[in-house]
Formats: sequence, structure tokens, C-alpha cells
Amino acid sequence: MTRTNQEKKIRLIMVSGPAGAGRSTAIRSLEDLDFEAIDNLPLDLVKSVLKPKRLSAKIAIGLDTRSRDFSVESLLGLLKFLSELHDVDFQLLYVSCTMEVLLRRYSETRRRHPLSNGNSPHEGIEKELILLEPIRNKADILIETAELTPHELKSTIRKLFLKAEGNLLSVSLKSFSYKRGLPRGADMVLDCRFLKNPHWEEKLRKKTGLEADASKFVASDPKFTEYIEHVKKLLLFLLPLFREEGKSSVEIGFGCTGGVHRSVAVTETVAKELADSGWNVSIKHREIERLDL
Repeated sequence: MTRTNQEKKIRLIMVSGPAGAGRSTAIRSLEDLDFEAIDNLPLDLVKSVLKPKRLSAKIAIGLDTRSRDFSVESLLGLLKFLSELHDVDFQLLYVSCTMEVLLRRYSETRRRHPLSNGNSPHEGIEKELILLEPIRNKADILIETAELTPHELKSTIRKLFLKAEGNLLSVSLKSFSYKRGLPRGADMVLDCRFLKNPHWEEKLRKKTGLEADASKFVASDPKFTEYIEHVKKLLLFLLPLFREEGKSSVEIGFGCTGGVHRSVAVTETVAKELADSGWNVSIKHREIERLDL
């Protein structure tokens, strides 16, 4: 079907596949790519998702054989209906896996298969694979997960759905004071306490690293430029790896004694360097924000 006005269309991804194949991982990965993710939605509610007043531009819906009204006939009818909508760019993503690997996964986790009815996982897996075969045959995108780790599945999803020109890894830089403890949830912290401290300059003591004269004082330290270059090189190496791993966000803390001079100046400088390199960067100055309370 020829599609027009592509930029105005709703992007809808329906995700199906047997239990244990990685469907939930696929849904979470799409959510990390800014899709509104809805899992285990009953089939009779799918159409209603496309009619709210404030409709999301990208929606991912997980289909589970345990849904209250699930049937192959109903799902095939729904897929046909969605494929004919002119204002919806629709694709069916099917996450597939072999019987042997699914059985091993259930044996390792000792989970009960949802279709086993109290019997062996083998019976439930076999029943579900047969049930879903017509859906598998309709898939626009088929991902075989038998030899994929969860991280590799996330990476595959990102490569399929991440726009080449986009960069959806959110990088948060935070300045902080070591006296008040490390920032909770930080993925990495770097120390700035070896740099020249404006606190010992009376005219700069009450200022912050956001102010030009205090920032320039920190940057005048002979070690400042080299430090920034090393940090920039490290982060430009690590950030693409974090993204490939499937992370949607990363927080990096820069700390000094008081958290208002050196760490602030460094955070601002590193943020500019990363932004100039095309990364989506946000900044938080923990101690300065406390001063404003």
C-alpha cells in the first residue's frame, strides 16, 4: 500500500510471540524509544486506543494469548483492519523462538507456562506455538531470539526502530557536594576536588560556577583543560556503548567539596562538549538548587 503524509500518521507496532520468547523485553525496548507501551491489552480495546483526544504519535501494543478475548480469528481480523487504516502506519512484530530453547528457559526459571493447565511446560509451549503459527506468518518483522540474550534483543529492536539521525539516549549531568553524599541513582561519578577552589577567594566565595568569573577561575587551573579532554574522550567512548546495550538514560555526577563551584563549572563545560557532539544532555546542580529552596 502506498502511504502518503507519512509524518502525520500514527506509528503503531503490535508485538506478539510465544511466552518466554522475549515479547516483554521487546515492549520495554520500544517504550525506551518513546513509544507509548501497552501490554496485554484485550483485543476489543485496541481500536479504542486509536481514538483518544490526545493520541500518542507512537504506540506499541503487546498481544498475549492469555488476554480475556484472545482468538486467532479475532486477531487476524484486527490485523486486517489496522493494515487498512490510512492514518496509521502499522506493523506486526513477532518475537519467535524454538521449542527447545523455550523449554530450556522454562526449565531454568521453573515458571509455569500459561497454557500448560498444570501439565508439563512442553505441552503448553507446543500448544501456543501451534496457536500462534498463523500470526507468525503475518508478521511484518520477525525476530528469532533463540540465540539472543536480552541485551542483544534490545539492541536489535533499537537498530530496527531508532531513526539513524536520532539519538534517544538521554544524558543527565549532575553537580554535587561530597559532603552531602553521592547522588542517588548515578551511573558514574567523577571527582573535581583537585581543581583550584574559588571558595578560598573572598570575592568568589559567595558566587557559583554558573557565574563567569568563578567559572573562569576554575578553568584557569592548568589541569582543567586536560581533565575536560580526558572526560570528554571517556564519555564519547562509553555513551554509544550504553546506547547499544539498550539504556535509555545515563546519569553522570561531578563532585567537589561544596558542590557550587568546581563541580558546577565542570558540569557546564562537559555538557556543552557533549551537546556539540550531538548528545541529548540535561543538567542538574543539586547544591545550587538547595540554595534556592
